[in-house]
Amino acid sequence: MTEKEPVERLKEHNEGKTKWTSGNIPFKLIYYEKLACKKDAILREQFLKFRIGNRVVKALVKEFGT
Repeated sequence: MTEKEPVERLKEHNEGKTKWTSGNIPFKLIYYEKLACKKDAILREQFLKFRIGNRVVKALVKEFGT
């Protein structure tokens, strides 16, 4: 979770500031959610990474990615 604005975070990723991001650039922002608190953000992230939420992410990438 980050409190930075999505565009700012995307810029950091595309600058390759970490080992993982530098090997996977460029990134494109296709979707984001702004949640009320850190707890909600962590729960949402866990949902999207696992369970049926992963299908949601794949569908978004298929529709809006590339």
